[in-house]
Amino acid sequence: MIMTPEITLALLVGISLIAFLVVILLIFVARAASRSANATVPLGNQLESLNQRVQIIGDGQQQLAGGLTHVSESQAAQQGNMIKLMEARLASVQEQMNLNLNSSAKNTAKSLGELQQRLVTIDKAQDNIQKLSGDVLSLQDILSNKQTRGAFGEIQLQEIVSKALPSDAYAWQVTLSNGKRADCLIHLPNPPGPIVIDSKFPLEAYEALRNASTDWEVNEAAKFMRTSVKAHIKAISEKYILDGETADGALMFLPSESVYAELHANFPELVRDGFEAHVWIVSPTTCMATLNTMRAILKDARMREQAGAIRTALRLLHRDVELVVDRVEKLNTHFGQARKDVEGITIAAERAGKRAHKLDNFDFEEIDVAENIVPINKS
Repeated sequence: MIMTPEITLALLVGISLIAFLVVILLIFVARAASRSANATVPLGNQLESLNQRVQIIGDGQQQLAGGLTHVSESQAAQQGNMIKLMEARLASVQEQMNLNLNSSAKNTAKSLGELQQRLVTIDKAQDNIQKLSGDVLSLQDILSNKQTRGAFGEIQLQEIVSKALPSDAYAWQVTLSNGKRADCLIHLPNPPGPIVIDSKFPLEAYEALRNASTDWEVNEAAKFMRTSVKAHIKAISEKYILDGETADGALMFLPSESVYAELHANFPELVRDGFEAHVWIVSPTTCMATLNTMRAILKDARMREQAGAIRTALRLLHRDVELVVDRVEKLNTHFGQARKDVEGITIAAERAGKRAHKLDNFDFEEIDVAENIVPINKS
């Protein structure tokens, strides 16, 4: 039990009242004793014993007061320590809470910033989706019309051919000798000769096949697909494979990878019909690979065409080299004669120097008249 200062004070007050009552009782007893002078000895002994007890009670009261004071001081010190400890713990908890709140606020702000960026990205993606939806609708409008669909296939074909071949290796909308106009004519050397690429897009048959939900609709759509593709193969074979004018084959360009995959997956007989008619069906991917092969053929043919010119140039170069060698030999002969002339001039200069030295000393030396004098030849 914790002794508070209020409880301690109340105890002291109670003990003081008890002591006060005992003193009053002693006073009354003393007065009674004075009245009866002939009090007996036992009563005196009792009074003495009572006095001793009062003394003991007083001493106990003092000890109790000292103990209560010590307890009160101890309780006050403990309360002070407890208050300091609680204040320290409260400050630590408050600091930790502040740190947690700051960290939470930073994380919340960071999360809100990231969320804002994601919302901006989502808005942009939504705008792109809306734009793409508009483009898809426009593409559907284009593909729903047969003429615009044909133009779409030709534009895609032009894009592929222009990237794969040099500009002088192909021509567009070429009219052949039978009056038929080809979408693209590749100028390959003989053999095989010029080859035609014609763009076809059997979209109606493909959409009917994709939208079929019953077995009957699937069978009818498959028949429609076979009829359409066979008609295209036959038309290309009859219009663009001309003996002596074009190659013995032609390419049918499908501007859709999905239609090309559908033919090879579910209509292999149409592909075989094309092989038999020398009409090879190509998609944008396979068309690019085929054109790369054609580019290698064109490069090899042009190198063979230029081989004669290269041999002529080498022959002329060999003749020029022979002329240079001949002239170098002549220059070497001239240089040898010039070297001899220079040596003769050097010898004559040395002799002239010696004679000049003797002329310089003619007063002291006899000049030998009989010395060899180089005669001057009169021409």
